[in-house]
Amino acid sequence: MDDETTPNSATADIPETDSASGRRVDAGSFRDPGSRVFHRDGGVYRVLDHRSMENWETLAATRFFAEGVGAGTIVATEPAVGVETIDGDEWAGVLQHERIPVISYPYEWTFSMLRDAAMLQLDLLVAALAEGMILKDSTPFNVQWRGRTPVFIDIGSFEPLNQGDIWVGYRQFLAQYLYPLMLTAHVGIPFQPWLRGQPDGLTAEQLRRVMSSRDLLRKSGLMHVALPARAERRAHGGGRDVRSELKDAGFNKEMIESNVNGLRNIVNGLEWNPGSSRWNEYAAECDHVRVHRGAKAAFITKALAEDAPAVVWDVGANDGYFSKLAAGSADYVLALDADEVILDEFYRSLSPNGPDNVLPIVQDMADPSPGLGWRGLERPPLVDRSSPDVVLCLAVIHHLVIGRNIPLRAVIDWLSDLGARVILEFVAPDDPMVRALTINKLPHEVHRDYNETDLRRYLSDHFVIEGEEELPGATRRLFALRPIG
Repeated sequence: MDDETTPNSATADIPETDSASGRRVDAGSFRDPGSRVFHRDGGVYRVLDHRSMENWETLAATRFFAEGVGAGTIVATEPAVGVETIDGDEWAGVLQHERIPVISYPYEWTFSMLRDAAMLQLDLLVAALAEGMILKDSTPFNVQWRGRTPVFIDIGSFEPLNQGDIWVGYRQFLAQYLYPLMLTAHVGIPFQPWLRGQPDGLTAEQLRRVMSSRDLLRKSGLMHVALPARAERRAHGGGRDVRSELKDAGFNKEMIESNVNGLRNIVNGLEWNPGSSRWNEYAAECDHVRVHRGAKAAFITKALAEDAPAVVWDVGANDGYFSKLAAGSADYVLALDADEVILDEFYRSLSPNGPDNVLPIVQDMADPSPGLGWRGLERPPLVDRSSPDVVLCLAVIHHLVIGRNIPLRAVIDWLSDLGARVILEFVAPDDPMVRALTINKLPHEVHRDYNETDLRRYLSDHFVIEGEEELPGATRRLFALRPIG
């Protein structure tokens, strides 16, 4: 199983960089014995052993692969010419992949994103089965995003289907796709914290314990949760040769197709109805949002036009209004927000046929995704996967300082460490939103440096103020900041 084709992650169990060739082996690609991903001069490459190379040649001749590449749902891949492989006698050839702009992980996706990724996985499996192939892995870590479009990236997962073969990825699909979706759709529990703490996914027994009897008695609950949970309890300790048992029982391709089509119907029918959150009605209910948006848009448009950025982070993106605005000037925009409800609405508002340069990511900047997996390097933190040229930090800073008790100086230091230009909105202590945040706090429980004087002092250590503007109401001010040096 290969998890990623990230352009800038670290290395796992083999040397990170070969200084002579400039190759850098990807930290997330060591789990599949038959392939490795490496990077050189901005390109993304995959080496294959002899067996995997034969599988690639079979895949490259299929109709569904060409159609998937053409539709953008399978990563564009072709044999690499004149590119040396990494060390090792087992490698038979090298492929080159298109580069995915930013790597993200399932615990950073919204419900609709995980569901769309699951449908892509199942659709590709159906198409592969029709041409005598199968996916040996069924993990969302093999799917990435080009804006609104999910893209399958693990070419090494496709292999020929032989008589009697089973879909070995079925349990993985349940654990990392279906169970997280059911957890949110049926129980109302966000799946992101669970997948972040347990990236291999939920077990059937874990889900069974939190699902209602009514949901367990559904056909989907009985077949894909209750029965697998019982099997888990009976098989405690392992030792069963499941592949051989199913092959001897006459397991065949038609059974796989029936199972996959059933799962497609289940996943497609899952709905999440969270109602309102703290923020998904914020823009409509707060007058200052409507009053200030025009002035903010003009300020941001001017700042971005002066130096068109490659990557913009919109921190606290909310309904994505300014993310869409920035997408007109930037190559790629990350819409970052901790509120999955509003971010899921934003994701669903993006047209599959529209601009493909905005990626919503569930991210709490006070508790961002850490390095996870083997040695903490397999799935690196966001700052190691994306380097912004501009950060939009609009009406966020008071939530970090007052709502999360992070010192103002620490927030400015963090912005400085990103090495980017910053569009910052400072909300004064006498603003109604700040007063609402402090209503249950005593004066000594709020950082004393949350004021414009100290803000300017901290900014002067790291940034040049290229422009500023007071917004209507006199309690909010925009700053256009450029890093010193």
